[in-house]
Amino acid sequence: MKDILTAPFVEEMKETTANMYHWGWDERNGGNISYMLHENEVAEYLDLNHVIRTIPTGFDATDLIGKLFIVTGTGKYFKNVKRDPVNNLGIIRIAQDGTTAELLWGYEDGGKFTSELPAHLMTHMSRRKVNPENRVVMHCHPTHTLAMNFVHELDEAKFTHTLWQMCTECIVVFPDGVGILPWMLCGNNTIGEATAEKMKDFRVVIWALHGIYGVGKDLDEAFGLIETVEKAAQIYMLTCNRPQINTIQNHQLQELAEAFGVNYRKDFLNF
Repeated sequence: MKDILTAPFVEEMKETTANMYHWGWDERNGGNISYMLHENEVAEYLDLNHVIRTIPTGFDATDLIGKLFIVTGTGKYFKNVKRDPVNNLGIIRIAQDGTTAELLWGYEDGGKFTSELPAHLMTHMSRRKVNPENRVVMHCHPTHTLAMNFVHELDEAKFTHTLWQMCTECIVVFPDGVGILPWMLCGNNTIGEATAEKMKDFRVVIWALHGIYGVGKDLDEAFGLIETVEKAAQIYMLTCNRPQINTIQNHQLQELAEAFGVNYRKDFLNF
């Protein structure tokens, strides 16, 4: 059996959480990640028949029975994951009852998965119906995206259009736009259900005045998606109080989308 600490998916989680903390997206214990793993890749490092303990999830994830995830821990700081993965990360499997997680590795200090796990599982189920290759759900608090929430109208079409105009690559990276939920209490199933519903149409969903949810087929894709939204929001915040002399015009956005062959939200371009 190989050393789990050398597993590529553990290394990826260590690097990704370190990068997110470095960029200021995950202060203190803010933010969480769940990454669906393939059974054959985990079996090289763990005895899948050895369950350390079981933990109720607080949600019926019947559609994900038997699925494996590496998940950041509740109350854990992203800055500590790289030096102490065994206490800050855990690998779980959704048990046959659909409402229990079987801990296969990690959370050695007695901890458990993020309190947002139900929202993650709901999003995984929602996105897999759209794209079966989706494996990552990422939540964080990007500074400029949050700042933009306070000064820009929280209308999905207008917010998306503004972001698209900030950087040439934006309409190519997130042609499906940005979904927005009003402020809601976090850490419960209500916000998870609302997020999962939005995820039927968007790969990025903003929790107003709180943070952002992004998804992808791997950690790089989810990180890059949020990174691009945040870069556009940063440019907006640097320029929004100054006279705008230049901008990317609608016909240029359309030209970009067609040149790169992406299916963009035309209603977000001509609202």
